[in-house]
Amino acid sequence: MIVSPSILSADFSKLYEEVKDVEALGATYLHIDVMDGHFVPNITIGPTVLNSLKGKTKMIMDVHLMITDPLKYAKEFQKAGSNIITFHYEAVQDVKKTIEEIKKLNVMVGISIKPNTNINVLKPYLDLVDLVLVMSVEPGFGGQMFIPSAIDKIKYLKKEKEENKYHYLIEVDGGINLETAKLCKEAGCEIVVAGTSIFKATDRQKVIKEMLKM
Repeated sequence: MIVSPSILSADFSKLYEEVKDVEALGATYLHIDVMDGHFVPNITIGPTVLNSLKGKTKMIMDVHLMITDPLKYAKEFQKAGSNIITFHYEAVQDVKKTIEEIKKLNVMVGISIKPNTNINVLKPYLDLVDLVLVMSVEPGFGGQMFIPSAIDKIKYLKKEKEENKYHYLIEVDGGINLETAKLCKEAGCEIVVAGTSIFKATDRQKVIKEMLKM
């Protein structure tokens, strides 16, 4: 299992120390939740925060754009150090064009859907993307409860990947703890995004260690 701690739940007064800590504990991805207060009802961070970490960690910068106009800002996030840029299916009118434009930035491109969006809408694009992110909570805030319907979406993505020999990674984000991470892993998930369960844990090392060995 790949663990991608979400800095949305980190202590921003010591963000660098928080990032280096989860890296030292074995996390190889770092999840950056970008919210614009329009596509989702919250505002988080921009490229400046990501740029402050550039070159200071070896982790894969896993950037999740929960914003209305991902192409407007994709280049800035790429310049700030993004390795993966994931946008929302619901946020754009031309999905294929968005994928193509992000690919031109020489980063991995991911696509995500909200919990109420039917997974079948992604079928025409599964051969084009490097990652599919299943939201198991409503995007916008950390600390929410896991929505069980995400499991069926993960199973669908695993089946499509195996049958068609697609190369995308399957990622899940929202309400991830040791229990739900195990369910997602069994369904076919390869990357779990965990914020509260890692950064707010009394034993952060134990949580990451247990997730990594799933």
